[in-house]
Amino acid sequence: MNFQRTNNLLGWLLFASALTVYVLTLEPTASFWDAGEFIASAHHLLVPHPPGAPLFLLLGRVFSLFSFGDTTLVAGLINGVSAVSSAFTVLFLFWTITLLARKLVQSKAPSTEPSFSEKMLILGAGAVGALAFTFSDSFWYNATEAEVYAMSTLCTAFVVWAMLKWEARAHEPYSDRWLILIAYAVGLSIGVHLLNLLALPALGFIYYFRRSARPTWQGGLLTLVVSGAILGGILVGVIPGLPSLAGDFEVFFVNSVGLPFNSGLLIFLAVFAALIGFGFRYANRTQNQLLHTGMLAFVFILIGYSSYLIVPIRSSFNPTIDENKPDDVLSFVSYLKREQYGDRPLLYGPQFDAQPVDQIEGAPRYVREGDKYVVLERRIENVYASEDKTLLPRLYSNRPGHVSEYQKWVDVQPEVKPSMAQNLSFLLQYQLGHMYWRYFLWNFVGRESDVQQAGVVWPTSTKNGLPQLLADNKARNNFLLLPLLLGGLGLVYQVRRDGRKALVLGLLFGLTGVAIVLYLNQPPIEPRERDYTFVGSFYAFAIWIGLGVLGLHEVLRYLLRTPNLRVATAMVGGFLVPGIMAVEGWNDHDRSGRYSAADSAHNLLNSCAPNAILITFADNDTFPLWYAQEVEGIRRDVRIAVLQYLPTDWHIGQLRRQSYDSAPVALALPQTSYQSGTNDYLPYVANPAVPAVNVQEFMQLLRENSPLLQVQTQSGQELLSYPSDQFYLPIDKDKIKRLGIIPKERESQLVDRMEWSVGKQYLDKSKLVIMDILATNDWQRPVYFANAVAQQEGMGLEPYLQLEGMAYRILPCRNPDPKPQRVGYVARQLTYDSLMNKFAYRSLNNPDVFYDEINRRTLAQYRDKFGQLAQAYLRAGELSKAKEVALRCLQVMPDAAIPYDLYTPELVAPLAAAGEKPRAEEIMDTLTSRTEQALAYYRTHDEQALFEQEIGTNLMTLQRLYQAATDTGDQVRAARVIALAEQYGR
Repeated sequence: MNFQRTNNLLGWLLFASALTVYVLTLEPTASFWDAGEFIASAHHLLVPHPPGAPLFLLLGRVFSLFSFGDTTLVAGLINGVSAVSSAFTVLFLFWTITLLARKLVQSKAPSTEPSFSEKMLILGAGAVGALAFTFSDSFWYNATEAEVYAMSTLCTAFVVWAMLKWEARAHEPYSDRWLILIAYAVGLSIGVHLLNLLALPALGFIYYFRRSARPTWQGGLLTLVVSGAILGGILVGVIPGLPSLAGDFEVFFVNSVGLPFNSGLLIFLAVFAALIGFGFRYANRTQNQLLHTGMLAFVFILIGYSSYLIVPIRSSFNPTIDENKPDDVLSFVSYLKREQYGDRPLLYGPQFDAQPVDQIEGAPRYVREGDKYVVLERRIENVYASEDKTLLPRLYSNRPGHVSEYQKWVDVQPEVKPSMAQNLSFLLQYQLGHMYWRYFLWNFVGRESDVQQAGVVWPTSTKNGLPQLLADNKARNNFLLLPLLLGGLGLVYQVRRDGRKALVLGLLFGLTGVAIVLYLNQPPIEPRERDYTFVGSFYAFAIWIGLGVLGLHEVLRYLLRTPNLRVATAMVGGFLVPGIMAVEGWNDHDRSGRYSAADSAHNLLNSCAPNAILITFADNDTFPLWYAQEVEGIRRDVRIAVLQYLPTDWHIGQLRRQSYDSAPVALALPQTSYQSGTNDYLPYVANPAVPAVNVQEFMQLLRENSPLLQVQTQSGQELLSYPSDQFYLPIDKDKIKRLGIIPKERESQLVDRMEWSVGKQYLDKSKLVIMDILATNDWQRPVYFANAVAQQEGMGLEPYLQLEGMAYRILPCRNPDPKPQRVGYVARQLTYDSLMNKFAYRSLNNPDVFYDEINRRTLAQYRDKFGQLAQAYLRAGELSKAKEVALRCLQVMPDAAIPYDLYTPELVAPLAAAGEKPRAEEIMDTLTSRTEQALAYYRTHDEQALFEQEIGTNLMTLQRLYQAATDTGDQVRAARVIALAEQYGR
């Protein structure tokens, strides 16, 4: 077989191998973070969070059809979109490396058939680089779940390969068809993620070097400017720019000319089509090939971009998931611009200590009213003095807690304006060092663990002194520096042999790495690791790993004289790299037995009574529920209200509609009272004559826009306020008893009125909606808080919460003995039935299944609820029940599978009291030893400040161990815990 056939065959074999790896390690159902939302949205073609990913959703929908009605297969199939995309990425990466390697190996005779040894070197280089990327940490992670980053990387890999194919055929007639194909791929990639666009400047240099006989610095600079302009034109001019212009046409022709809705949009489309036609006609008349090719490329970008039409089309049908409701051109523009997330200063702007000197009205937000568009609100933009602004403002966030986080990296003071040097120091140390280069080294040197903020494992790193949970952590991977060394060798080899291509790859590496860091301007704390953002730069480095095989062969010329032996040695040394990466990374990337996110969703939904309203907090207690309801049809009678979305008018509007088996949520205030810009927050204005506020009367006053609540700000804006931080809700006891919602043992705890405090700062819209639900619902529908809401945002309602399974129900009964560390009265029978009979705990007892930190953190809630139930039975004197519950917890979540955590000490007293003292002592001793190890390690760690959460969790564990020892009368173990607390406490 000739080289081309072998190259094609080996590429497809690598595709099949990578696909096999990803299918074997694929998560079979929804995972945490955005995957549950994407799976639900793909299955029914819904509208996820902005800016959406319509092409990904369309392909996910196609894949889901192969479930043939078995909804339990849908998640795995849509996860398979990422697996297939990643396998194709490996294919194009292999072909990219072999294209580059062939030119380096056959630099003197590139058009001839390579010799056998040359074939082996070229193909070996491609295989090593492709396999190294296959098993790289971040790329492998993306390949096994339904997220957009795998497909985005495929788009990057494809356009780079296609540009190299064009380069090889640029002398042929019709070769520019490759450029048109690339333009179409770029357009399609917009419907996945914008990261692919960052490859355009690198492609521009390939074009320049191929077309220019004698490249110059001036030409290179011009190429950079032109390609950057094309990139900016797409990012600004095409993606939001064209819809924005269409919106301006729409407002003008409807408001000023008096035409019907959508007339301006149609006129814009007609004018735009005419301009494109004129451009083609002019190019043909003047025989301008460059203009003609550019026009074709522009049109094909628009054709690819047209996948976004699914967003307003589907939104107009009012689907169950319809974030931001982008059903017309004006709201669609806001959706594309991600306006709900706000802005971050990039090149020039204020710092965290800056105070606005003025406020101006920004762009208007229109809504339809009658036959016109009316301005609902204008975005208020702060104006800052020039002395409070700086170039590259990195220390910009004034959110609570962020200044103290800045202090971990640079010596900033709350009342002192940061200097330019401090801004640059934060950029270099945190944003580049910690949030990029650390991730880079994870992929090509080694990773310390899966704990957030984990560092890099170097070849000399040992497990001496590590806590057991870190030493045995499956995500501790040590690649012995080999991928980094081989990639560095490939970079040096390419620079020496083909500096132009090295520049192209360097530009790709920098734009998909460092440039993203500059653009993101990350705040000093993130909810999770962000390594998936930079996979494009890891892809570029994988090319150098492949070329490193050629560099290794070149080095071996000085050691081995036999050509075939040199080739064989270089091949063996090269394949050692992906081999080590595969062996080290398999156990922590294998998700094949993990069902935790889906089961947590089923369990939370099944904790709720029929027709309930469940208030969730954010992504990880919301998106899995959406998946369960939309895909598997679980408990569609439960209405999910998302706390972080409740300040938005679109989410409140959706709560007012029927959703599957869930009736509309009754609210006292009309939708106009919840429009964006109205009642976004209510300031506290004390009125001594009002010691407490009746919630029902308060809603009536708000509905009437009562002058009793109106106040005026310094800018003249009128706001509604609240006169007291104390609120109450009158309770009709007889009606409550007739409804039968109170357990018999709690009838004595039924109150005449519920009383709580909302604080003396302001009342935001999310709390206002919850108060509206309580005032209007009249106990007709059960209202629940998910765990995170109950623990963090309970609104002062904690004494009225009742634990039922995994959810906290709001009831007009006051907990007679609330504990500070516990929220809610435990409904023993309901919670027992859920935990012991209803709930699913698939694979939680399997030590071969890897549960990463976010899973362990979420699954700890089970132990929390088991512990609360066991303690409740212990207090009630039902020791057999307490023992049964505690042993069930240890059965479904043994230490070997999911290590003991913060909540495990709650099981100690029930076990000891019920005759299981050896088991209780084993828990105490094991957890105390591990906590001591962890505190000793983190307290002496070089970057101790980064692990405050881990230190705080371990100190809290000591508190609970002390309580457990005290409850069981174990003075010896209590003394040991006190000694540790004194030694390692703050």
